[in-house]
Amino acid sequence: MMSHEITGLAGKNKSRTRRGRGRGSGLGKTAGRGSNGQNSRAGSKPPITSEGGQMPLFRRLPKRGFNNANFTTRYAIVNLVQLANFAEDARIDPQALKNAGLIDSVKEKVKILGDGEINRRLTIVAHKFSRSALQKITSAGGTTEAPQLTGSGHAGTTKS
Repeated sequence: MMSHEITGLAGKNKSRTRRGRGRGSGLGKTAGRGSNGQNSRAGSKPPITSEGGQMPLFRRLPKRGFNNANFTTRYAIVNLVQLANFAEDARIDPQALKNAGLIDSVKEKVKILGDGEINRRLTIVAHKFSRSALQKITSAGGTTEAPQLTGSGHAGTTKS
């Protein structure tokens, strides 16, 4: 066979290597896995974090503080300047904030911050208020309410 007679089909279907089938196969005895150890065993694979005998990276790095992220309460933040588009004497609750596109879900807890000015009387229902927000809302003649969570999962409201 000459080099110009080789077609694209030559070498296309290469037979798979049959490991552990005697010395004549080239991969007899240990079948290319080395002598002993975890990786030579069938069905065994070390964890992805395993670094052999070396001290693992997460144990080498310094640790600082304590992160209790599972129990933190996250609030959707709304500033007073974002409430400027609501009408006089409007009742602003989580549903109204969601309809206005200021929060993502009604199930989120809402905190009102005092960034910006408010010049109209509003009734605002939120889980938390900053001191400056409370001061600005009451000075404009508005009222604040905090939803009261009951044991049955239904939310009522209480004035604060």
